[in-house]
Amino acid sequence: MHPRLIATCTVAAVLILMAACSSGGDSKSSSSSTTTSKAAAGSGRVTDLKLDPKHDYGNKYANGVLPVGDNKYATDAPKKGSVYLCRTPQGQAGGAQERGPWFVNDNTEYDINKKVAVEGTVHWDASYSEAMSGGNRVITTNDLPRDHTTGVFPVQPSDPAYQYDRNPNQIAAQSLTYTLNAAPTIAAKSSCLGGEVGVMTTGVALFDAFDAGGRDAGAWEVQDGCNGHPQMSSEYHYHTLSSCIQDRGVGNVIGFALDGFPITGPKVGDNNILTTSDLDECHGITSTITLDGRQVETYHYVMTQDFPYSASCFRSTAAQPPGQPAGPSGPPGGPPAGPPG
Repeated sequence: MHPRLIATCTVAAVLILMAACSSGGDSKSSSSSTTTSKAAAGSGRVTDLKLDPKHDYGNKYANGVLPVGDNKYATDAPKKGSVYLCRTPQGQAGGAQERGPWFVNDNTEYDINKKVAVEGTVHWDASYSEAMSGGNRVITTNDLPRDHTTGVFPVQPSDPAYQYDRNPNQIAAQSLTYTLNAAPTIAAKSSCLGGEVGVMTTGVALFDAFDAGGRDAGAWEVQDGCNGHPQMSSEYHYHTLSSCIQDRGVGNVIGFALDGFPITGPKVGDNNILTTSDLDECHGITSTITLDGRQVETYHYVMTQDFPYSASCFRSTAAQPPGQPAGPSGPPGGPPAGPPG
C-alpha cells in the first residue's frame, strides 16, 4: 500500500496516537464513478453557468459564521453543496478529539473568528515548478509552502490547540509530480472524488472537505494560521481556502484540480464574494480568467469560504494523484482507498 493512501491528520483520543483525517477526504484513490453533466454547446471548456462580473453576489459570510458540512456527501451522483465521494466515509476514529467552542447555533455553524490555530512560525525550503509537456501541465513540488510559514507540528501540549486536536504528525518534504491535462474539456459525466482534489500554486496539496469520519474538516480540525496541517505520512495539506493566499480574485489561478481545470479564488470585487450557492454541483463556474499569461474563458473551480470549500466532483477526467497506479473506473463507492489512518 502506497504511503499516500494513508488518511490524514490527528488523534482520535487522549491515549490513542492515531492520525486520520479524511474519508474520501484524505485518502488518495482515483476518481471512479461518473454521472451525466451538461456542457454548453460550442465549446468543450465552458458550461452554461457563467459568472456575471457586474452582478452583486453579496458577502454572505462577512461575519465569519459558516455552515457545518458534516456528512454532506453523495455516492451515487453529484449534489450541489455536497461532496461526490467514490466511497462512503469509514467512520474510523481520528481527527479532532473534541468539539471546539467555535461551534455555534446548536452546532450547525462555526465561527471562524473564534477558532484557534496551531501556534508557531516555521520557514521551509520549498521547491515548486510548473512546465508544459506534450499537452500536459507537469507540476513538481516537495509539498512545502513556498510563500508562507507553518505552525509547529506535532501539536505541542502547551499549545491551546492541543485541547481539541492533538495532531501527532510532523511536516516533511515529499516528492510529488502532478501530470495534468493542460487543456481539459467538460466530460459527458462528472466523476467522484477519491480524497485529493489537486495542488495549489503555493506548492501544497489540496484535499477534500472531510475528516476520516465524514465530518467537516474545516469546522472540526485545528490547522495552523495558514489553514494547513500534516497527515500520517507527514504530507502538509489544506482542506479549505488558505488565509495566506493573498490574491483571491475569481480571475486569479491559485491551483489546479486533478482533472486539469484551474482553481481560483472567490472574490468578484469588494464585498462581492462567490459562495457555494453561486456555483454548480462540482463547485465551479465559467468565466474569463488569467491562465498562463492569457485571458481565457474556461470552466474553473472556485475556493469558497463555505463548505465544501473546493471541487466537490470532477468535470473532466482526473489524473491519478502522485504515487497512485492507473486503474479502471469502478462503481459508486469506488476502489479501496487504503487503511484507516
